[in-house]
This record gives sequence, structure tokens and C-alpha cells, in this order.
Amino acid sequence: MLTDTKIKAAKAADKAYRLADSEGLFLHVMTTGKRYWRVRYRAEGKEQTLTLGAYPSLGLKEARYMRDSAKELIKKGVNPAQHEKLLAVQSDARDADTFEVVAREWFELRKDLWRPRHAHDVMNSLERDVFPLVGKLPPSKITARLTLHVLKQIEERGAVETAHRIRQRMSEIFIHAIATDRCDTDPAQTVRAALRPVKRGRQPAITELDAVREMITKVEADVAHPVTLLAFRLLYLTAVRPGEVRGALWEEFHGLDTEEPVWIIPPERMKMKKEHIVPLVPAAVAVIHALKPFSERWSHLFPNARRPKVPMSENAIGYLINRAGYHGRHVPHGFRSTFSSIMNERYPQDHNFIELMLAHSPKDKVASAYNRALHLEKRRLIAQTWADIILEGQVSIGVLVSGKRRPAL
Repeated sequence: MLTDTKIKAAKAADKAYRLADSEGLFLHVMTTGKRYWRVRYRAEGKEQTLTLGAYPSLGLKEARYMRDSAKELIKKGVNPAQHEKLLAVQSDARDADTFEVVAREWFELRKDLWRPRHAHDVMNSLERDVFPLVGKLPPSKITARLTLHVLKQIEERGAVETAHRIRQRMSEIFIHAIATDRCDTDPAQTVRAALRPVKRGRQPAITELDAVREMITKVEADVAHPVTLLAFRLLYLTAVRPGEVRGALWEEFHGLDTEEPVWIIPPERMKMKKEHIVPLVPAAVAVIHALKPFSERWSHLFPNARRPKVPMSENAIGYLINRAGYHGRHVPHGFRSTFSSIMNERYPQDHNFIELMLAHSPKDKVASAYNRALHLEKRRLIAQTWADIILEGQVSIGVLVSGKRRPAL
């Protein structure tokens, strides 16, 4: 029988030769010095040879184990050489489908269960963030490290919630691949704990588009004061802070009858103590015009119902949301997270502009070069895109204020 010492001492010769071990196993030493484990056996009435692997990649102990496995196959009437070929074919077939192929197959099975917009968002997120990095690899070749790399790229642009959503989608794709015998593990589940946690804090927010649309529909169906309903709509259209909506003054709105209307919030009303310019889209302008019969005589767009010389109660919009059944699930301030999450997921290339629209202070010198008074054209386009997305399926301004109680202040 062979030992590791004998194997290491085996040198190349003018002719290839064999070093026998036991039960048909031998080390074939080639003239080049390369050494291969092979085993002799009888199958189908004749002697055959099966190559197990190269030394030292395959050690003596492993070679004997593979020899014994081959003998077990022979006892069952299976030719080990044919069995190895079958496994190779199966392996090739398993790796023939890439992650993108499997993902699109998974998507086709589920898309009819989703609303068209959500289905679009799911596939768009995969095409944007996943396929370019690992789409051409078979699922079985994608490791946890590769999966985490994909998700960290998303985190680095500030879209932490999006990273968590895409991890979940990748996990479902891996599970589909496991069920269809195209991989054995779900690396997306493995890396779950390695992602940054989503900051929930004291400002709960709904960030799934279909869910937030459903909430808006329920809130705007409430028989509430028209001024409160209009404040709610302006809040989610502009994604400004609730206090900035409550305290809005008529004098802050400019060019409402032009193609470039704006809302200029003065520094003293801003959290960062800097003037903030909000480009107004037609839907937001319609809200302001609809307010005129109710509050144009007062200084505030949203006056208090009992004391119209002061702004509406800071709890008015919150109570409106709570009555619709969303207490503890979404607050007025949450629309900023809603806007940020959805727009950053769809348009990551516009991250800096989205931050400007939220009046966030730049965290680096490059971002600080963005002047809040500039880029209004780009920000107006983003605002219009947001309005188109969030208002899909919602009632018109006329329906929103008609038939509601207390028609005037």
C-alpha cells in the first residue's frame, strides 16, 4: 500500500509507470511528472479504468474514499465511468441558466399577482441593480460575498430600504432556483444581518408605492374639512416638512399663473435656516387655487378652523391619517421617507437632486456645490414624475373638496 512519503518521492521517468495502492487504486506517474489517481474495475464484462483526480489536489485519503464509492456503484450495477459522465452533464445543465434567466422565469410566475406598476418596479430594480453585476452568473456560482457586494452598492447611494427590498427579491429568486434544482443555497438570506438596519425611529412611514397609494385613497375618502384634505395633498405632493405646510403663507407663492410657479419658504421657517425653493407642478398649483375660496382672506393657506388668524392645528393632518386606520404606521412627516425611498429606488442617478428637494444639507464638498436656487428645471421634472406616480388612481381636486363638510372658514 502507498504512503504519503512514497507518493512524494515518486519522480518522473522515461516511461509512465504505476504505483499500486489497494483494491485497484493506483497512482499513475507521467513522464511530465504529473501524477493522477486511477482505479481499475470490471464492468460490463471487461476491465476498465476510472480517473479520479490529480495529486496533490486529491490526497491519498480522498482517493481511497472515491475508490470505495466507485466500488459501491459497481455493486449496484452502475458503471462508475458512465455515472461520472452523467454527473458532468447534469452539472453543465445546472449551470446553463444564468441568474437573470432564473429571475425572469420567477418574475413571469408572479407578475400576474401584482399590480402592473409594482411588477414594473420589481423588474426595473433587478435590471438596474442586480443583473449588471451578477446577472450572467449561474445561481449556483453566486456566493454570499458577491450578493453582499450587490447590496452594498445600493446602500452606498443612501437607498438602505431599497437594498433590503432587493435582498428579499434576490432571496425569492434563489429559493426558486433551489426548487428547480439550479442551486443549493440562498446567499441572500445569509447576508441579511450584514445590511444596515432600516431606521424606523419615531417617524413611521409607508414606503411601498402600492401601499401608500392605498393609504392616500382611504385618507382622501374621509369626510373631513376641505382645508385639511388639501393640506394633506400638498404635503405628499411636495414632500416638505409638515410644519412648513401648516405655516404656509400666501405671500410665499409666486408665479402661480406662469409656467414656472414656485413656493419660496423663508429661512426662519426652515429647519436648516436656509431659504428653500419648491418648484410647483400643476397638481400642486391646483391645490393652491382650490384653497382660495376657503382661506384667501387670511394670511395662511391653512388657517385654524376656530381661530383663522393662526395656522391649522399641528395634529390635524395626523388625525386625518389615523382615522383612516394608519395610526402607528404612517405619520405626516413620513411622506419625506416615502418620496425619498421610491424616487431613489427608481432614479438613483438623481440622488443629489432628490436631496435638494428634501432640503437636506449636503454631507460632502461635491454635493455642497449644488445651489438650492439652481437646478429648478431638473427638480421640476422630478416633482412632475413624483406627482404622476403618487396621484395615479386618486380623485381629482374637484371630487376631493366637493360634498365635504363645512365648506368655508
